[in-house]
Amino acid sequence: MFEVRNDEPQYALLSDKETQVRNRYGQNIELTDADSELRHKSLNINGDADIGENPNRYKQHGFYFNADNCIGCHACESACSEKNDVPIHLAYRSVGFVEGGTFPDYQRLNISMACNHCDDPVCLTGCPTRAYTKFAEYGAVLQDPDICFGCGYCTWVCPYNAPQLDPVKGEVSKCNMCVDRLEVNLKPACVAACLGNALDFGVIENIPENRVQAKAEIPGFPTTDITHPNVRFQQTRSTHREMTRTDSMPLKYHRDDNEGKFKPVVDEKMGREKHWNLRKLLTSHESAHVIFTLFTQATVGAFLMLIAGPLVGIAPLAALHSSAVLLPLIIAMVIISTIGLFKLNMHLGKPHRFYRGFNNLRLSPVSREIAGVSLFYTGLLGYAAFALFDNPIMQFIADGFAFIGVLSGAIGLFYMYKLYRIPARPFWNHWQTGSAFLGSMLSFGSLMIAAVGVCALPLAELATQVLLQTLAAIMAVGLALEGLGHIVHARDMQAGANEGAASYYRQVTQYGKPYLLRNVLLGFSMLMATLIAVSGLSSLVLGLILAVSMLATGALGRSLFFVLVIPTTMPGAFFWKNGGFVDHARETGLADAPQHGVAYERHHAFKVNELIQTFKENSLKDMMTHVKWIFGK
Repeated sequence: MFEVRNDEPQYALLSDKETQVRNRYGQNIELTDADSELRHKSLNINGDADIGENPNRYKQHGFYFNADNCIGCHACESACSEKNDVPIHLAYRSVGFVEGGTFPDYQRLNISMACNHCDDPVCLTGCPTRAYTKFAEYGAVLQDPDICFGCGYCTWVCPYNAPQLDPVKGEVSKCNMCVDRLEVNLKPACVAACLGNALDFGVIENIPENRVQAKAEIPGFPTTDITHPNVRFQQTRSTHREMTRTDSMPLKYHRDDNEGKFKPVVDEKMGREKHWNLRKLLTSHESAHVIFTLFTQATVGAFLMLIAGPLVGIAPLAALHSSAVLLPLIIAMVIISTIGLFKLNMHLGKPHRFYRGFNNLRLSPVSREIAGVSLFYTGLLGYAAFALFDNPIMQFIADGFAFIGVLSGAIGLFYMYKLYRIPARPFWNHWQTGSAFLGSMLSFGSLMIAAVGVCALPLAELATQVLLQTLAAIMAVGLALEGLGHIVHARDMQAGANEGAASYYRQVTQYGKPYLLRNVLLGFSMLMATLIAVSGLSSLVLGLILAVSMLATGALGRSLFFVLVIPTTMPGAFFWKNGGFVDHARETGLADAPQHGVAYERHHAFKVNELIQTFKENSLKDMMTHVKWIFGK
């Protein structure tokens, strides 16, 4: 247990006596029944089997922030980091601010924010490794870094930027509500350290002494609809109608008098000039996802056309089963799919723990995507092993693997789409994500088959020309579907009152020239594919031009998809919470100085060394233990 000092000040002690039955969302504040066996379990903090004597131990607790009192001293950050030994480039709790007005009527509103230990924690349902648990004790949402394999999906889905992905260790960690202090009736370290008495803590919906409000939102705080966070606010001082962020995010907050709430709107900080920023676009941290999604969609599309095409009446695709085409096509699909899976796995913070991605099939779309794509890869390999044998038994086995591949490929792509429908990332949370993925599957799957067909079949034959025309028609359909989605998506994002509108603003300014180039190339590719499909005019030169245009379109479009997204996070202030500072630090070399709070994403070299060392020591043993645990369950 946490050691309590003899001279512990009164303000550091929990003091809730009476509590309400339900919170504002209709959830029970009491998290267990009186006779629940959970009431007799220890949290085993530091190996201590004792159970805390807090009378409200099984009630939902939460933070209380008085914006009127916060002076922006960052003492809460320091106390949290010191107690939890948080690396300098991370922060479980951070203080950001918004400001409004001009001198002499300038106003600054500070916001101290950590994990809100939500009623509906999306980090828990999204995590593929089941590293998160919501405990009946205090309603704390706790995360175990030792289970985490560093995919970072929880950092995507959380609206409040609470989970912190350490790029050096390759694992996520976050605020643990200081449950070791709660067990001995002490408030969390950040609350006890607050100089201005702005932070408080207790059973949720209880208003602390000398406070008059318990609001669920203040300017800059994301919507509560996503997770029902357990944090309450006081802000009695009136604010200006418009409050701006001081970080690099092109957002500000405008008060809607009808609803009495501040809503995010675009802040045109970067003007309207269009820029290239190609290096930043094409070498982002999410480049591995760009490769994985495009390669997987192309491979699944090609496999579906190979297997299902003749079955649904597309006769020209039957030519793909000739020995001249089948072998090189299978080799191409296996190679491209392998590269995509390898890039995704090495993108993990701890790639040697890849097998933990199947742990949360019941809840996580990431686990389901991993399962679907892995099973597709198994079906593809099985089909590759048996399809070339001219033997009825072998063909029967190959057909079985083909069925597995087709079904699991469709499932994998569906959950690939579902995992990006994230309310905390409005730019992704649109049906256009699905149309883009489906369009890429059709267009790049056709392109892969056409490239193999051109190399393996005689171009002069009529059957080859008909096949290429058919594939060009499928390409045109896929490109048209993607283009239609882009048009509707741009319209909806531009008209939205959320972070999606800010993403659109960045799309037409910071990345305006690549965005225009992508659109031109997309239209050009669609026209070229349509021309080949309708007229039958095809040649190696035209095919090469079309292939280059489509590849450039795919690379630019998918990179924009990942780079442009703006999450519904709290306003930042300094260093690690300000993307503009991070970019500046990397450009000027300040990032090499750890005291500035920015660490390069050096975990790639770290991962390789750790991967080798772990497999040498105990990774295989760990994997076998994990397999036994799965089957035991």
